[in-house]
Amino acid sequence: MSDLIDLALAEDIGSGDVTVRHFTSPGRRSHARIIAKQAGVLAGIETAQEVFRRVDPAIVVTIVVPDGSLLAAGDEVLRIAGPTGSILTAERTVLNFLQRLSGVATQTRRYVDLIAGTGVRLLDTRKTTPGFRALEKAAVRAGGGHGYRMGLHDKVMVKDNHLAGGLNAESIVAGVKAAKAAGLSVEVEADTLDQVRQFALVPGIDVILLDNMSIKDMREAVLLRPAGVELEASGGITLENIRAIADTGVNFISVGALTHSAPALDLSLEIIGDE
Repeated sequence: MSDLIDLALAEDIGSGDVTVRHFTSPGRRSHARIIAKQAGVLAGIETAQEVFRRVDPAIVVTIVVPDGSLLAAGDEVLRIAGPTGSILTAERTVLNFLQRLSGVATQTRRYVDLIAGTGVRLLDTRKTTPGFRALEKAAVRAGGGHGYRMGLHDKVMVKDNHLAGGLNAESIVAGVKAAKAAGLSVEVEADTLDQVRQFALVPGIDVILLDNMSIKDMREAVLLRPAGVELEASGGITLENIRAIADTGVNFISVGALTHSAPALDLSLEIIGDE
C-alpha cells in the first residue's frame, strides 16, 4: 500500500499543486468531511487516512465508520482538520482510493446478499487492477466475500491451458503429489463432467473448479464429488443466476466482476468551515 500511495500522489501532485500555491492562503486551516453521495459499502478508509498523512502530517483525520459499514446517501465517513491547502491537495487521491475500493465492496455485497443462507462462499479472483490487488481483495472482504489465492505463489491452480500444454493423467497425479508434499492446496479446472470424473479419481486434489458449466451439469458434478473434495463454480456468474448456482450444492462461487467491473461509489469531500 505504501508504494502505491506514493505513486498515486506523485502522479497527481507532480512538482506541486499550483492551484493551492496561488489561490489558498498559506496560514488558513479548515474543517472538512467526506460523505457518501449514494448507498453502498465502505472500504479503503485506512488507506484514505494514510494518504492525508503522507501529504501533510499536520492533517488530523477522524474515522467516523470502519470498512464494511453500510452507507446511506449523506452518511459521513471521515472528518478532517488541518491546513486547507494540504486537505485540497490530498482530496482527489483520497477519493480515488475510497471510491474505487468502496465500489468493489458494494459490488461484492450485492452478490453476497443473493446467496445468503446457502452456506456457499463467494470468492474473488486474480482479475484485479495491477498494483491494487491487496487493497481490492481487502475491499472484497469488507463486502462480505472471501479471498482466493493472492497470486501464483500461494496455491496451485491447474487450468485448461496447463492441460493443453501436454499434461496427461500420470503427470497430473505426480504433480498433485509433489504440490501436496510442498504443503500447497491444489485446485484443478474441469470444463466437462468427464473431467470431473477423471479428477475425482486423483488423490490429493482439494478443489475442482467447474468452469462455465450449466446448472444441470453443476448438479451432476455435485453428485460425483468425492469425500473431501470441494467444488467451485466459475465463469458466467451474474447477479441474475448466482442464487440458482449456489442452490446446486457447490461450495464456492468465484466472480471476476467483483474487482474487474465494479463501478466506483460516489463520495465527496466538503470544506465545512475554518478551524
